[in-house]
Amino acid sequence: MENSEFLGKEPVGKLLFKLALPAITAQLINMLYNIVDRIYIGHIADIGSLALTGVGVCMPIIMLISAFAALVSMGGAPRASIFMGRHDHKTAQKIMSNCFTMLIIIAVIITGTLFFFQEDLLLMFGASSNTIQYAMEYMSIYTLGTIFVQIALGMNAFITAQGFAKTSMLTVLIGAITNIILDPILIFGFNMGVEGAALATIISQAISALWVVWFLMGKKTILKINIKDMKLQPSLVLPCIALGMSPFIMQSTESIIAVCFNSSLLTYGGDIAVGAMTILTSVMQFSMLPLQGISQGAQPITSYNYGAKNKQRVKEVFKKLLFASFIYSAILWVAIMVAPQLFAGMFTPDQQLIDFTKTAMRIYMAVSVIFSVQISCQMTLIAIGNVKASVFIAILRKILLLIPLIYILPNIFLQNQTMAVYFAEPVADIIAVTCTIIIFVTQFKKALRELGEEEEVLPELEKSF
Repeated sequence: MENSEFLGKEPVGKLLFKLALPAITAQLINMLYNIVDRIYIGHIADIGSLALTGVGVCMPIIMLISAFAALVSMGGAPRASIFMGRHDHKTAQKIMSNCFTMLIIIAVIITGTLFFFQEDLLLMFGASSNTIQYAMEYMSIYTLGTIFVQIALGMNAFITAQGFAKTSMLTVLIGAITNIILDPILIFGFNMGVEGAALATIISQAISALWVVWFLMGKKTILKINIKDMKLQPSLVLPCIALGMSPFIMQSTESIIAVCFNSSLLTYGGDIAVGAMTILTSVMQFSMLPLQGISQGAQPITSYNYGAKNKQRVKEVFKKLLFASFIYSAILWVAIMVAPQLFAGMFTPDQQLIDFTKTAMRIYMAVSVIFSVQISCQMTLIAIGNVKASVFIAILRKILLLIPLIYILPNIFLQNQTMAVYFAEPVADIIAVTCTIIIFVTQFKKALRELGEEEEVLPELEKSF
């Protein structure tokens, strides 16, 4: 892959498989990366359940840190791909280098903020007097590795955007293997407990970050990080941030939603309900991360061909993306509905928590199968640079629907207010996906026409659904 032209020439199905498979693998590895700490922590003698809940309270902050990486990279990477499709590699390289600078600046700001306001944030996010100790132990160390998280997550997107999916996968694989090896050594071998889990994570992220920078400055990459291109140019950075607002909202609102869920569940169900939510968040990654992997495989193909004005390939990529996403979601949904206790049992040996989580999981993920439609449409809009529609879709599901429902439904279903909180998720999904389909069909049709498409595409898209 000495140049990017293969993105516009190889058969779409073969190309999507080639790029999506490593991306899916990377997301599955990343899922393991994210949950392995919790699996080990949940099995620490005597304090496992409380420590697991304490680390769960840290997750909103961790997701927020990741969201800032997405703000820069998930807007910058598609724009770099679009310029590559126009054969303007010079501008694409400047975009990447500017994004690298932005990630470093953001990392410094986040680290300073968390250093001063960490305890207040954790209490706001649902930590109780029983769990704040463990939350503080984990977060105090994790905060020190913020810059590594920003670089590893943020710049890896530019490796994927160039079509180097296997290299992108290696970034995650290196970090995951390091984390899996270090976790039991530091948690149990050195008796560091929760602090050992956090230390293992930041060491792993540091190694991943070094790998990413080494590759993007090396000979194999198409676009290179260049010091002279790192000087911020608003004309390059601002459009990236605007486009990155959609994935940023998707990820950052997970933090706000976690606060809402945890505070509401703590009120109605106590620590066991918050502990169950920690497990549900982890299981949701089984659904979300592979879907993101499929979308990441599709993104450079869609963006490149949109920049090259190859309308037929843009449509074909979307159809195959939607089909693959739906098949995966359907298989996982069946597994969760049939045996939720198996998923819950991965995170805790506490039978009471498993029994509670089993019921909550069936409610919380009741319609998770249709989220494949939501993410396929939203990520395609991002790939073609549609800022307004992608941002609105992100705001709709999380802010306009899910957050209000978390508080409204417990006041309607008074007989079981705890489970009513979990029920907010499927209700929001049904409404959001319906609206997304309508918006996407309209906006995608418009985008193709702006590229000079004369044929009617609406019937074809409607058949896709």
